[in-house]
Amino acid sequence: MRAYRSLATRFARIGAVEDAAGILGWDAQTLMPKGAAEGRAEQLAQLRVIAHEILTAAETGDLIAQASDDEAGLGAWERANLREMRRAYLHASAVPGDLVAVSSKASSRSEMVWREARATSDFAMLAPHLAETLRLQREVGEAKGAALGLAPYDALLDGYDPGMRRAVIDPLFSRLRAILPGLIGTIRDRQAMMPAPMPLPGPFPVEAQKALGLALMRAAGFDFERGRLDISLHPFCGGATDDVRITTRYDEADATRALMGVLHETGHALYEQGRPPAWLHQPVGNARGMSLHESQSLLIEMQACRSAEFCAYLAPRLRDVFAGEGSAWDAENLHGLYTRVEPGLIRVDADEVTYPAHILLRYDLETAMISGDLAITDLPGAFDEGMRDLLGIVVPSDRLGCLQDIHWPGGSFGYFPTYTLGAMAAAQLFRAARESLPGIPADLARGDFTALRGWLRENVHQRGSFLETDELLVTTTGKPLGAEDYMRHLRHRYLGEG
Repeated sequence: MRAYRSLATRFARIGAVEDAAGILGWDAQTLMPKGAAEGRAEQLAQLRVIAHEILTAAETGDLIAQASDDEAGLGAWERANLREMRRAYLHASAVPGDLVAVSSKASSRSEMVWREARATSDFAMLAPHLAETLRLQREVGEAKGAALGLAPYDALLDGYDPGMRRAVIDPLFSRLRAILPGLIGTIRDRQAMMPAPMPLPGPFPVEAQKALGLALMRAAGFDFERGRLDISLHPFCGGATDDVRITTRYDEADATRALMGVLHETGHALYEQGRPPAWLHQPVGNARGMSLHESQSLLIEMQACRSAEFCAYLAPRLRDVFAGEGSAWDAENLHGLYTRVEPGLIRVDADEVTYPAHILLRYDLETAMISGDLAITDLPGAFDEGMRDLLGIVVPSDRLGCLQDIHWPGGSFGYFPTYTLGAMAAAQLFRAARESLPGIPADLARGDFTALRGWLRENVHQRGSFLETDELLVTTTGKPLGAEDYMRHLRHRYLGEG
């Protein structure tokens, strides 16, 4: 037990360093002045190097080996924690410290340049920085792949979603490619036969949007003693343990998008705030990968808060906050707005039926970039071609095309597929929650998330990383990750089937 206790102390230190980096990263995307970018990149790089050095020290490897020899004397949570320690050590020890530092700096620099390039739709400005970020991420993938016996992309993917592989993703995504075009067409034909939902007349003052967003966060169960809401160019959930920071962006011409953005990020935050208290500073207490993390945000936003029941709760509150008059503010019309299927340019604003097409495109592009089959200079053209093929949309500018997302400039290659994998998991989990607690829809009509949040806390949040992803899904929903519940949900909500 002495070796295990030493490891626990060591990983608690790593967690504290990562928390500090999380707050600095949040600040860089919300409040930091532009002139601080280079200094912040250095600060973040040094913190990441410190965490990397603690994790990859020879003593850490020795302690893991000693603890493994005595594993039979550990409890179930401790054994799972040792498994996650071993996983983290293998990932980190595969990458040299100097590569950690230089890739961190390159990603921070690229991300800051992206902000300006996106605003001016100037891909050429970003291209050399993105090329350097890609080159270094490819090196990271190759180093991890060599150590883990994986292809470079699978090694990067494993860092976001432990155990996930292209061999699992490709068949699931192939099914979506085959089904989505026809499903989108059928749904749009059906909606064309109905009266189009009326847009809510603005303007919508930002302060009023924020006040309503905060009220919805409270209803969902966000703990403001351990978190806050701010504004950023790209909505995200970050921060540190017991200090969960979420962000959104506002449009005074449209309040509906920011509200759903807040609820989406609140789903992430509920996961973070609901992790097992006794294990918060240990790897087993971390969230179980990004597919499950995205399942929590998409379950709250898409499954719960775009339902007819929740719209019945939300509509009168929208009307009151913005002094709305007329039938546009009715619950039926609001539900029509939130379930309107229409291909669009922007991924984060996409409806849940066309959204997977955005992910399929990005998955194809990033796997091609990591393999070397797609050069950075060819990215805009490939992106535009994919949008035409998958959604029939002509991209008018790079700002609305390949520059819209922060992920690649920030070095997050391997993250994108977790969004659609998360949507599949969300459908499975919400189905299981409703089967266990049939009153959930009626609760949502009252704005009461207590039962749903409690079910998620017990079955997902408080389990941390105790179980592998498919173990958790089988235990909770009766089957491993699949597309069946997701497709059933779409057909029920949009075609009235089942």
